[in-house]
Amino acid sequence: MPPARRLLRHASAETAPAERGRALGAALAPAVGAAADGYDRLFAANGARPDQVRACGERALEAIAAWAPALAEEVAGLAEGAGLEPWRVGALNARTEMLAAAAAGGEGECSTSVLLPGSGAPPRTLQTWDWHEFLAPGMLLWTLEPRPGHRVHTFTEAGIAGKIGVNGAGLGVHFNALKHTADGPGTGVPVHIAARRILDEAATVAEAAEIARSARYSASSVVTVVSFDGERGDARCLELSPAGVAEIAPRNGRLAHTNHFLDPELARGERAADDSTTRARLEQVRARPDGLAAEHPADRAAALAGHGGGDGGGPVCVHGDPATPFHERWDTLAVIALDLAAPRLLVHPGRPCTAAGRWEDSSA
Repeated sequence: MPPARRLLRHASAETAPAERGRALGAALAPAVGAAADGYDRLFAANGARPDQVRACGERALEAIAAWAPALAEEVAGLAEGAGLEPWRVGALNARTEMLAAAAAGGEGECSTSVLLPGSGAPPRTLQTWDWHEFLAPGMLLWTLEPRPGHRVHTFTEAGIAGKIGVNGAGLGVHFNALKHTADGPGTGVPVHIAARRILDEAATVAEAAEIARSARYSASSVVTVVSFDGERGDARCLELSPAGVAEIAPRNGRLAHTNHFLDPELARGERAADDSTTRARLEQVRARPDGLAAEHPADRAAALAGHGGGDGGGPVCVHGDPATPFHERWDTLAVIALDLAAPRLLVHPGRPCTAAGRWEDSSA
């Protein structure tokens, strides 16, 4: 078992993007620098040269400035506050795009579940976040107000503008990586920036889809958008790709996604390996509707605590093999639930099999 993981925490009082970024960068400068160095190691291990990383970071900054100027100001401020060259923070925010351009492999990744109970009850959501253990110290729970009165809670990584989150309008996002044959050329809008802009601006699933469709991408991911207006829940999986954006609607009040395309058209360009666990994980999530409908996220997580084999499940709860090279070693680093009624994030900095323990509340 890894040592107990801790989350970085930060609450931003600034509403001006550049000021907010500078304050965050200054407060978390060691962590942002460590994240930049860690991703340099990961990029290099996947065959990317330093000049390629710099070019990707610079193109990412240009794409962000054209599509989300306020976030470009925030990213520039963050680099200034952390004492880093702007392109390094650009590369951090475009880490998915950099790895796609390098055609990085990897077996792990995330599993997401959404249930819409109906009858005025808020959606019940859960996802695992699988990534590389050596990057776990950068996990960040960040609260901010992109505009006065509009609060956003996001689980992300130090130096990255957003990932999983919820906003004051009762809308939240989960986040899973995808791979498509169209990924790689150039650098489009980073998918992490797209997730953050949805949190900053959208109040409904339809608004989130409109934002997602307005960007040009160079890497693929799925943003699962969930909303609750106090009476009714709604949800869609938005599959983002250079080949297009597709929407996956709930069936019988349920949505589940792992790391392969579900849209038939986009699935024609699927690049998940044939031996990937993504389909087995999706089957495990779909096979546990009762557990994933539980009121407390710890009970939902227990439904995904199987490790494959005798328990009949796919490997949703991942334990990294220490013998595996660091850049190929995946581990479930966190379990995250959206509480859209509050709204808030609940995060367990560990695996589903340890989720009976500590949960962190973004509103605390």
